[in-house]
Amino acid sequence: MSNKPKEPVIECRSLWKVFGPKADEAMLAIRNEGLGKLEVRDRFNCVVGVQDASFSVAQGEIFCIMGLSGSGKSTLIRHVNRLIEPTAGEIVIGGEDINKLSAHALRQLRAEKIGMVFQNMALMPHRTVRDNVVFSLEVRGIDERTRNEVASRAIDAVDLNGWDAKYPDELSGGMQQRVGLARAIAADPAILLMDEPFSALDPLIRRQLQDQFMALSAGMQKTTLFITHDLDEAIRIGDRIAIMKDGVLVQVGTPEEIVTAPADDYVADFVAGISKLDLISAGRIMEPVQAYEHRNGPIDLSDWPTARPDESLNQLVDISIDTNHPIIVTDQGKAIGIVTKHALLRGIQGRLAAGEETHG
Repeated sequence: MSNKPKEPVIECRSLWKVFGPKADEAMLAIRNEGLGKLEVRDRFNCVVGVQDASFSVAQGEIFCIMGLSGSGKSTLIRHVNRLIEPTAGEIVIGGEDINKLSAHALRQLRAEKIGMVFQNMALMPHRTVRDNVVFSLEVRGIDERTRNEVASRAIDAVDLNGWDAKYPDELSGGMQQRVGLARAIAADPAILLMDEPFSALDPLIRRQLQDQFMALSAGMQKTTLFITHDLDEAIRIGDRIAIMKDGVLVQVGTPEEIVTAPADDYVADFVAGISKLDLISAGRIMEPVQAYEHRNGPIDLSDWPTARPDESLNQLVDISIDTNHPIIVTDQGKAIGIVTKHALLRGIQGRLAAGEETHG
């Protein structure tokens, strides 16, 4: 089996967005003079919405962009289907620079490759659930029989069976979000753009929809850009997270990397209250077997409990409760590390192996 990294489906390359009548002039001054955000505002009466953003998203990955209101995250995601034109930089989808697409090709991209789910679903009130779900297929001229088959699968996927003949005003907020998700699924896009889709919902409904979305994403291997202001949500659903502030991507990493090794004080403040029990893995807090034996002498591992490198602190705590021995970390049957009770406690505190402290 090849370990070759997956080719990126979405690439954002040095993207800038400057709003204002002198945006191009301001952009030139940024490049030539290194002007900051406030200088651009005062000198050109322009607002820098996105600053030199670069990232890539692989096939099937859920990439969360998280930031407070006004951080630029919604501006950034709207560049991916060219609802907003960049001042500078590139958005590349499937190896193609979408800034160079014709109007026809851009419409085709939006209709066939990109699905959008927003906080406000903008469901058409005069159309039933089923008719809302298949609207994009209808626009594309897909025959009625096929539309109905697709609608049935999409409605079933989001647990709305029996509601297909209802109208939007007969549904709860959570059910309307499900219709929006079904509509995106029905179009069968390669990419999903989701801009705070669950943020207006009650916590219980929100968690249920997060679970449903993660299951659908895993099953359908959709490449997803997910915007949220909620770090708990980003950590829960994201394969990787980008933290955004004032138009800048401050840090990009896995949830574990973001929480255990914040790039600066801003990120550290964000993650300070996040539980690390489900984020830090055995592989991050273990020490090599040789180092343990160097300190303690040769050991008999035959009756020691084992864990995989990706098992969480929560799982390690459960294992540790029933034994006085350290835990052996194994990979394909080979012992690759030891987690002592001391290392486990340090991990719960948010510290890495070998005494290296995080900022969290």
